[in-house]
Amino acid sequence: MTEQLPVSEIPVVLLAGGMGTRLREASGDKLPKPMVDIGGRPVLWHVMKMYRAHGFRKFVICLGYKGDTIKRYFLDYREQMGDFTLTHDGAQPVYHSAGQVEDWEITFVETGLQTGTVGRVKKVAEYLKADQFMLTYGDGVGDVDISKVVETHRAGGRIGTVTAVHPTSRYGEMHVQDGQVVEFNEKPTLATGWVNGGFFMFERSFIDNYLAPIDDDSMMLEQVPLQQLARDGQLTLNGHEGFWLGMDTYRDWTELNKMWDKGEAVWKFWKD
Repeated sequence: MTEQLPVSEIPVVLLAGGMGTRLREASGDKLPKPMVDIGGRPVLWHVMKMYRAHGFRKFVICLGYKGDTIKRYFLDYREQMGDFTLTHDGAQPVYHSAGQVEDWEITFVETGLQTGTVGRVKKVAEYLKADQFMLTYGDGVGDVDISKVVETHRAGGRIGTVTAVHPTSRYGEMHVQDGQVVEFNEKPTLATGWVNGGFFMFERSFIDNYLAPIDDDSMMLEQVPLQQLARDGQLTLNGHEGFWLGMDTYRDWTELNKMWDKGEAVWKFWKD
């Protein structure tokens, strides 16, 4: 294993090239999926705030569909987040809320419209200046202990670590006894299995040995690379028993916004 860098020096690769075709009711066909909002802020912003709360500050964003929208959001970030006074004599705005400025270092990389996640990671490899990197999707939030992901990865001593979550049922679950419903759960978490929740940590050798040899850049990470990594005994499990939800559908968007509005957004463990 390589030396243990402080997390502030470990880059976080964010997969943000999706179209979000099942989120058109929320995006109006005008936004890339990572820019669909929760509580008025893009879901991508929420993911980045989660990582920053655990000490990470270097991000590499894999752009695809309408990547210019993501670039413009962050280029205009200070204006969008802060208070300022503007005069019309050509002077620059006077900002009054310097505390809104993040200390993020963000590299934006155009990785193609139809590129798969294998190709996207390969295209950002030159910007990953450390021997380890984090990787996650730009549309999934939860009360994931990202510091624990790092600890689990380093303790496991393997090339990769994946955070596994329990899937949430799309349907109400009823517990029945003697012809009577004794318990009804609207959206229960199914504790009988694990699914990929993202929030990966990898050694750089994952790119060199498992991605670089693949010629098909339309391939997804969940196909050959992660399957081979698992067969080689090089994939550590980081089990997450808490809340996690990927914002894939309009229903997911509605649920996450309800949680935010009610002050029940368990993934918000940063201070305003």
